Amino acid sequence: MVKPFIPVAAIPYLFVLLWSTGFIGAKYTLPYAEPMTLLGVRMWLTTALLGALFFRRIVTTLTLREIMHTVVAGVLIHVLYLGGVFTAIGLGMSAGLAALLVGLQPILTALLSFFLFREPLPARQIAGLIAGIIGVSMVVSMNIGPVETAFPVAAYCFAAAALVGITIGTLYQKKHCGGFDLPASLFFQYLGAALVLTVLAYTFESRNIIWSTQFVLGLLWLVVVLSIFSVWLLMILIEHGHATRVASYFYLVPTATAVLAYFLFHEQLTPLAIAGMVLTAVGVYLVVKPTRAST
Repeated sequence: MVKPFIPVAAIPYLFVLLWSTGFIGAKYTLPYAEPMTLLGVRMWLTTALLGALFFRRIVTTLTLREIMHTVVAGVLIHVLYLGGVFTAIGLGMSAGLAALLVGLQPILTALLSFFLFREPLPARQIAGLIAGIIGVSMVVSMNIGPVETAFPVAAYCFAAAALVGITIGTLYQKKHCGGFDLPASLFFQYLGAALVLTVLAYTFESRNIIWSTQFVLGLLWLVVVLSIFSVWLLMILIEHGHATRVASYFYLVPTATAVLAYFLFHEQLTPLAIAGMVLTAVGVYLVVKPTRAST
């Protein structure tokens, strides 16, 4: 069992704040390295740091079968999810829009729970699904412009892959990795992800890196704050809460990211986009709000 090191009530809000900075960190670092190369370096640095801090626990606590489960979870969360997000942003998608699309995770989680686990999907949740789709459409419409300024459709495909990765990854983590020693689990998650990302970088990218001050500072933020501290909080949330409830925290991330991107990068934040964000948040809330019988 993962023991929280801060008050449990504060964990969701701290997680949302830190998790939203991941999209900003991608925006800061991607001008200096390709997505898979950047993520590969990030994962190797995180693996090395965890190995140095928790070597004894890493080599003694998990069985081979448990290690394989953590590797699968790591590939889903750190390769498919992060790789999709970083590639979408690298192709020109705004950090706010990427956060919004991935923030539909609670809706996808509810749908998967309905089809895979036969959990009920009442009319209120169906209304939430419709509201979420409309809200996303409103925000996406702000990025439709001339061909020379619009980013490619592939960016949406990578964002969709990221959404699938984080959804299935958190469900898999909840089902197969609960109760694992957290430092050891994260070490093997990142090690597996680092190996896969290295293969992808050598296969599809030039692997050139411009080691600017901005890149180094952004990389350090991604490693220490996101890959260790923020993901640590996510694992605590997954172990201590129902998957759908944990997923509900993600609907707060797009707004936080969009506001940060507005102030840091002057990204577009029009009234229509704001209304779309609000409608999406309402839709997701309707999906994940517990029924009276469950409260």
